[in-house]
Amino acid sequence: MENWVIYILNGLYFASFLFLTSLGLSIILGVMGILNLAHGSLFAIGAFIAAWIIGSLGAKAPVTIFFLGLFAALGLSGLMGLILETTIIRPMYRRALEYQLLITFGALLLIEDLIKITWGGTAYYASKPFDIMGNVSIGDNQYPLYFLFVMLIGIVAGLGVWLIMSKTRIGVMLRAISTDREMAKAMGIRVGRLNTLAFGIGAALAGLAGALIVPTTPALLGIGMEPLILAFIVVVLGGLGSLKGALIGSLIVGETRSIGIVFFPEIELPLLFLIAVIILVFKPEGLFGR
Repeated sequence: MENWVIYILNGLYFASFLFLTSLGLSIILGVMGILNLAHGSLFAIGAFIAAWIIGSLGAKAPVTIFFLGLFAALGLSGLMGLILETTIIRPMYRRALEYQLLITFGALLLIEDLIKITWGGTAYYASKPFDIMGNVSIGDNQYPLYFLFVMLIGIVAGLGVWLIMSKTRIGVMLRAISTDREMAKAMGIRVGRLNTLAFGIGAALAGLAGALIVPTTPALLGIGMEPLILAFIVVVLGGLGSLKGALIGSLIVGETRSIGIVFFPEIELPLLFLIAVIILVFKPEGLFGR
């Protein structure tokens, strides 16, 4: 029974990263209609900047430097998202899907090269926050407190996005754009500025997810590719632009992967794609999509 508690907690921990990443992707896709293949590279920017700050400065004040790394990752990834949207994404709104795919894939390659130029091809380690938080006892097992901290960050971020989207004027306008862009324009909503804001929020969430993963995983070139693929699976499962869908989809993927790694590791990843295919066949809009 204790082992099952560990499996479930590991699934929740993994789901927290996926939720942050897929939530940002879902906001961009739902509000702007842009399929952002560069989302994984924004995740990587957050991972590298956090690992660099924590690894370089974390020896003196590890807790303070860790939070500095999180905020730096959030800000730099968000800023990169704003730059991408205003320079190369904005002309693609009225283009066909294949143009969007090409331009965002080009942005992915560009950002990967920028990461390589800035930080080189070596791995960056930032395990200090994981070590200093220690463990908590669950029966005879020791469970890292850092994993619980990541879950808490996921909950806080999800509540923050929900409050913005449902309780603020900006959130209402963003939902109006996602529902009917032309009507929103006719009502005087500044769609261009809100598109930029949505892209920045989505990019910042991806960067935060990347920053949270580096205390347990080194920052390497290509670190954002797997989260990007899994985030697309989450969006397929949960539904386009749905906060609830991103949450439920992340939980499904996280728990399936956690239990799958233990009992059938050979087919763990194909099983996720099988679930996504079944959802596409029987409910193409996703579990909570409209």
